Amino acid sequence: MTTQTKPPGRLTVAWRPIRTLLWRLLLWFGLPVALLTIWWLASDGSRDFYWPSLRDILHTFTQLWTLDRWRADILPSLARLAAGYAAASALGIALGVLIGLNWRIRALCEPVLEFFRAVPPPVLVPVIMLFTGVGDTMKAVVIVSGCVWPILLNTVTGVRGIDPVQRDTCAVFALRPLTRLRRLVLPAAAPHIATGMRQALSIGIILMVVSEMFAAHSGLGFAIVQFQRGFQIPEMWSGIILLGLIGVTLSLLFTVVERRVLAWYHGMRRTEGTRT
Repeated sequence: MTTQTKPPGRLTVAWRPIRTLLWRLLLWFGLPVALLTIWWLASDGSRDFYWPSLRDILHTFTQLWTLDRWRADILPSLARLAAGYAAASALGIALGVLIGLNWRIRALCEPVLEFFRAVPPPVLVPVIMLFTGVGDTMKAVVIVSGCVWPILLNTVTGVRGIDPVQRDTCAVFALRPLTRLRRLVLPAAAPHIATGMRQALSIGIILMVVSEMFAAHSGLGFAIVQFQRGFQIPEMWSGIILLGLIGVTLSLLFTVVERRVLAWYHGMRRTEGTRT
């Protein structure tokens, strides 16, 4: 005796994307909303000078971060971050491909790379200031000094992990080095490179703030330090919240770009998951 399964109705099929979207929104915003609610309830009516209520912080936020303030502090910070992050990406990918393809260069550079990677970038700020001054160049170099390592190391890992069969195929067809780089090396290492760039983005935001705490006259880090020194506590907290919002926004933008650029990779992963 056989039983026939009833096909899902049109309403059920139409509801699935909406249900999936609602579930994703719950996953994305559920915890932040819960934490903000707890913060609001715990701090409401607070008379502690260093722990103002979230109500006062949000009111200060709307009054403080106007268009003029964005031009004076936020846009310069984002410009420095973009310059340092772009330079670190180009340098890390170029060196990572070179080191990953040549074992002799890798053996020669590995001890030096391990040494410099172990040095915290904030420690290098005084040294960088001696060579570059205290302008925007110094701040961009500080960002590069920290962002380059995850990109470089992940690129090396991705290049070394290329399928040997694909390497041999390129050798058999005698592909030119640039063609092999464009058709094989960079696409194969792209997922690892994206991982390194995602890690470097959070490091870059941190170093952006750190670099603006030294001999700066503008920037989000400079503004937060000035608020702290002037005992403007609600303003200081509003700057910290804004910094977190910028980090979340940049992370979401990176995710959107990554999924579009590496759509072939994510599609392949989904196909492999359905097979298993």
